[in-house]
Amino acid sequence: MTTAPAAPAPAIPAPEEPDGPGAALLRTLTELSADLPDADPGRVAAAALRGRSRHAGEEELRELATEAAAGLISEDPAHSRLAARLLTLTIRAEAASQGVTSFTSSVAAGHREGLVADRTAAFVRRHAARLDALVDPDADDRFGYFGLRTLHTRYLLRHPVTRKVIETPQHFLLRVAAGLAEEADLAGAGADRAVEEVAALHGLMSRLEYLPSSPTLFNSGTRHPQMSSCFLLDSPEDELDSIYSRYHQVARLSKHAGGIGLAYSRIRSRGALIRGTNGHSGGIVPFLKTLDASVAAVNQGGRRKGAAAVYLETWHADIEEFLELRDNTGEDARRTHNLNLAHWIPDEFMRRVEADAQWSLFSPSDVPGLTDLWGAEFDAAYRAAEAEGLAVRTLPARELYGRMMRTLASTGTGWMTFKDTANRTANQTAEPGNVIHSSNLCTEILEVTEDGETAVCNLGSINLGAFVREGNTADAGTAGRSTADAGTADGGTADAGTADAGIDWERLDATVRTAVTFLDRVIDLNFYPTEEAGRSNARWRPVGLGVMGLQDVLFRLRLPFDSPEARALSARIAERLMLTAYETSAELAARNGPLPAWERTRTARGVLHPDHYDVELSWPERWAALRRRIAVTGMRNALLLAIAPTATIASIAGVHECVEPQVSNLFKRETLSGEFLQVNPYLVADLKRLGRWDADTREALREANGSVEGLTWLPEEVRRLYRTAWELPQRALIDMAAARTPFLDQAQSLNLFLETPTIGKLSSMYAYAWKSGLKTTYYLRSRPATRIARAARAQRPAAEAPAPTVPDPEAVACSLENPEYCEACQ
Repeated sequence: MTTAPAAPAPAIPAPEEPDGPGAALLRTLTELSADLPDADPGRVAAAALRGRSRHAGEEELRELATEAAAGLISEDPAHSRLAARLLTLTIRAEAASQGVTSFTSSVAAGHREGLVADRTAAFVRRHAARLDALVDPDADDRFGYFGLRTLHTRYLLRHPVTRKVIETPQHFLLRVAAGLAEEADLAGAGADRAVEEVAALHGLMSRLEYLPSSPTLFNSGTRHPQMSSCFLLDSPEDELDSIYSRYHQVARLSKHAGGIGLAYSRIRSRGALIRGTNGHSGGIVPFLKTLDASVAAVNQGGRRKGAAAVYLETWHADIEEFLELRDNTGEDARRTHNLNLAHWIPDEFMRRVEADAQWSLFSPSDVPGLTDLWGAEFDAAYRAAEAEGLAVRTLPARELYGRMMRTLASTGTGWMTFKDTANRTANQTAEPGNVIHSSNLCTEILEVTEDGETAVCNLGSINLGAFVREGNTADAGTAGRSTADAGTADGGTADAGTADAGIDWERLDATVRTAVTFLDRVIDLNFYPTEEAGRSNARWRPVGLGVMGLQDVLFRLRLPFDSPEARALSARIAERLMLTAYETSAELAARNGPLPAWERTRTARGVLHPDHYDVELSWPERWAALRRRIAVTGMRNALLLAIAPTATIASIAGVHECVEPQVSNLFKRETLSGEFLQVNPYLVADLKRLGRWDADTREALREANGSVEGLTWLPEEVRRLYRTAWELPQRALIDMAAARTPFLDQAQSLNLFLETPTIGKLSSMYAYAWKSGLKTTYYLRSRPATRIARAARAQRPAAEAPAPTVPDPEAVACSLENPEYCEACQ
């Protein structure tokens, strides 16, 4: 997988016939790379012709050339554009073979085959000419190879018999937008507004400035429009009917592409008395084992793996067995290999860890009220239960905390989420009885649940990298383009003022307004797999607007991720998003009425989320005007902001995930067709400017597993800018997350990264996260230190493009290297 020496002589094949397939391929490659001076079409053509079969036609040669170009991405990111352009030709030819030559013919084909909903088909027929005119085929050139390949393999609608795609990427995006249009029977001005709104949303998606989450992309405009990402269920009651009812609810939700968060703190612990039979309970583990099998079995029609996270409060007497569920050793009957584990932690536990005090464990059958209490009321009830001698056992709090850290270190799960912080600032918990019992599968959603209500959230994310102003970046020519194409060209580091001027705030506002409008509309158009989900979503109308591409913004503004300027800019962006989202929700309330549960929210009492924090607002006049408007109109949505992982949609957009730092400057993409290396295009542009993008640097980068820290011949400013998540102080990630928390009325998926985690490091890190006021954290990421170097060990001749190796399909799973295979939340 290593590259050839720098500047190899182009290997241009000599085709047997002037008009043969080889000559045609070379002409195509030359045309497609005319504006890509750093791509090598001759080398790509030579690799494709070497690999062809005896009777290879145009289609086979194009596919071979696509793979060959993808194999050269690690030598120059320009090959990502070339590979994407080749794949675009393949997709268009495939769609044309099914009779699809326009957007309206695509929708007609989907409707004829029972894929597209009647409502969407009618809307498209009514406005055929205007909608067809919206499609810009050249917009496909915004995709990098890996993002476009993800769309082709997993998102575009396919004919149920031929399995050929019946829509191109631009048809797909417009179908998603049309599926969210206002009711199809609108006429006159209402119809015009509906088309204009569809055009606005399609424009954002086509420019990769905003993307809804995967369930919306999968299902909008189809006959089963389940477009919600996340479902949160309260713990089943401590009786069999309730337990098995939850199995049924989880299965139905999982079937329709929903990620599940499930509390489990009401079920009595192992050994507790069952009065009905005069026997003793087996605890939560046998029931979770059954849930584990169900999640594996209901795999969303083979389209996505079922996925669920189970939350347990740290006072539950089965907590130690819960910590062993993901172990690879021990009795398999007491292991769950598909469930993710999360802790729902009260402040009282963290205080006792800090004080090195004792901690008591209870069976919920003895303290049934604890699950529904938080804050001072929980503290009082917990201490009263201790005083009454109801504890099953008592142990040092630090001993249990240490076991929690060991589970995190060994499995990455056992996520640390904080019950009191989540409830204390939540808009939904203004009245007694409204309690948040868990987060979701990816720890960014915080909504109240109860037995008869399943919390739901619809997600979408803004690509922040698309809102860096031209002229304020090191390379103005990259504005609005994906990571696959971007680069920097200039040294120096931006200060806070330059960074603030570097964001197009007005265009960002407009994007937020469109995004919130359509996220809200999903609530009304959505298919709900269970009555409990439909009831809750109609009552509270929560949405989760998030972001992706923060790292791209910082690269383009030349701000090191852990700099004070980066932290300030991140918080300022979060504030602007909340401010505009709240304004939009108030506008929607003026038009359509406030959410039905408006009077039960803190906002109805004049308390906005930032009021819980000691924070100085950047736009105080706009906030004051917003308060006055809300007092009159109310808001359409109880909750509006949540930062999800964005693994898949960030890959489609060609930017870094959510608000995370980059994990490497060079990393693998494992696919069913092969294994490829991808390189940070911003770094490549800098190294070209310095004259150091050569074979020696590429090899050093591989041997260092994508790190430039040890490449001492590079300037310090470059090495600091391109540090990876493994090299950044994790305190900086926590501080940045804490700085944006006042402007997130839900939460954020915050991964933390330690290459060699120790119990001591983890203990301090998560205690700091709690003290900093974070509501939740997500995975602890660790990694083998040499995997990229191993993947790139074999040398190949200079004229030969790296040939991908084919991995075991079962090994292609959700990971840092394969975000396009993880759609659990986005």
